[in-house]
Amino acid sequence: MTAKRPAATPSLAPEQAVSVDAAVTAAGEEHAALALREAAVLLAPIARWLLRNGVGYGAVAEQLKTVFVDAARAELARSPGRGKLTFSSLSTLSGVHRKDVRAIESQSGERGSAAMPNRGIPLASEVYTRWVTARRYRLRSGEPKPLPRSGAGITFESLARELSQDVHPRTVLDELLRLGLVRLDGNVVTPLSAAFTPSRQLEDSTALFAANVGDHIAAAVENLSADKPPFLEYAVFADELGAESVAMLQKEAVAMWAKSFEAFVASATERVAADAALPTAAHHRLRFGTYFYSEPQALEKQVELSTTQPAKTARQRKKT
Repeated sequence: MTAKRPAATPSLAPEQAVSVDAAVTAAGEEHAALALREAAVLLAPIARWLLRNGVGYGAVAEQLKTVFVDAARAELARSPGRGKLTFSSLSTLSGVHRKDVRAIESQSGERGSAAMPNRGIPLASEVYTRWVTARRYRLRSGEPKPLPRSGAGITFESLARELSQDVHPRTVLDELLRLGLVRLDGNVVTPLSAAFTPSRQLEDSTALFAANVGDHIAAAVENLSADKPPFLEYAVFADELGAESVAMLQKEAVAMWAKSFEAFVASATERVAADAALPTAAHHRLRFGTYFYSEPQALEKQVELSTTQPAKTARQRKKT
């Protein structure tokens, strides 16, 4: 289910004026103020993550220029009858100075044909997911089987070749070994985890985090922009819980996800096989996930007091 990179980014005609689509720009000051206010809520955990990794505001602000220009390009590409993209149209929509837009676009060749990184599924993840979900690769207990690396019958090589004929199984095995997800004992490959969670490798874990959270936010953004929300994006919220209750509910959530994960992977595998003959231009990618988060309510109130409302309002708030 590996996704293909999108086609090359649209070319720019530096001097041709292009009007920005009204749907993109005419949201109004009220909508803009609302979006900016709630953006602070979205950005707060991102800021914590960045600060914990030694990234300050200045570096983020500089990086955001590229992010906003890339987003503006994507929005203009969706606008009907837009004509050719220009530095001016990108600058007008993104709010990034025209000279910065020109500098960013001059570096686009170095960044590749796609502004955003490929957020498809790595082959190692596909192989490992097939291994831990397909019945023929599991023991009666439900645990994934240790597999002979090669030979007759069901082996790691046969598993890897089910997903790709282009990448040698040894390359896939090396990646799983690097991630600490399998152990190689002679000719036997043994899985060490029940899910593809490359926690031993910071780079892989960070990329997975960015892809998962990015797609979650993308689904919510599309739902806010459409008359009829096209994507599943729901959550359950509860408060006034004790720590033991939260721990119990988290275990229940993990168990429910495990069942959903197995069923959905089986269905997705069937659909991938059924759509194998489709042309590349007709391909889509998807991501289905879930999450669980908890924190002390006292911490949440501290954040409210410091960022969103006067202390007097918070103190007067009553339970409903």
